[in-house]
Amino acid sequence: MAIITLTSDIGHTDYLPGAIKGKLLAILKNPVIADITHELEPFNMLQAAYMCRNAFWHYPQHTYHIVIANLFDLQSTTMMIAKDNGQYIFCADNGLVEMILKRPPEIAVKLNPLKPENNKVLSVTTAFAKAIQQLENDLNIEEIGQIKTDFIAYNLFKPVIGNNWIERPIIFIDKFENVIVDITEAEFEEQRGGRDFQIIFRRNEFIDKISNTYADVNLGDKAAIFNSAGYLEIAINKGNAAGLFGLKSFSEFQQHSIIPTMMYQTIKINFINEK
Repeated sequence: MAIITLTSDIGHTDYLPGAIKGKLLAILKNPVIADITHELEPFNMLQAAYMCRNAFWHYPQHTYHIVIANLFDLQSTTMMIAKDNGQYIFCADNGLVEMILKRPPEIAVKLNPLKPENNKVLSVTTAFAKAIQQLENDLNIEEIGQIKTDFIAYNLFKPVIGNNWIERPIIFIDKFENVIVDITEAEFEEQRGGRDFQIIFRRNEFIDKISNTYADVNLGDKAAIFNSAGYLEIAINKGNAAGLFGLKSFSEFQQHSIIPTMMYQTIKINFINEK
């Protein structure tokens, strides 16, 4: 019995999430299908990678993770399957797997390119379902596609680091408008080196300590914590940090947009005193 997760940028008001599940149920025998999210921000690869990275590894070994996001942002219609740490990831061959893992996968294959007339989400779903069927019938991943060796060094926002500071993008705004920054606790402490710090996110606004929970600060005060995934989070106790401070998650699409924005997409951390 196949366990399948679905992650997409389609949203819940479209018919496609239901149609995708219908395709999977029609082709596969009694699959278990779990939604991770269908609310990814369009074109936001950093957010997609963050969501997948912090959800996939909680599933049993041999789970199939289908990511329907940015499928056709490149001219190539090649889809791929990656296998890593006992998990399978199905997505477009556009660098997303490399971003999820922060490295190339253990092994990956390219599926046969779709014909132009089949360049649609449900055709991709059908191709993925048939590949899952083959894997469930004990075929090895190498037998169902062309071995992939041309991995993409895909990093939309390289860390900007100085001797006494680091700047990282905002990768997600949750439903409470808490702001998640693309730096883990381990990365933060490595750069910090025991020094004092200021997390600066708008003009004179900063935080100079890490809290364990939101309740460590007074009602309405700002806090910095490391969330369940281990990433830096800026919040306001019973408030909305993103809206109040004009913060927005980073995306390549927005970065290159011709429409100016007054929203801040990165967070700077100053480290006080030398290491």
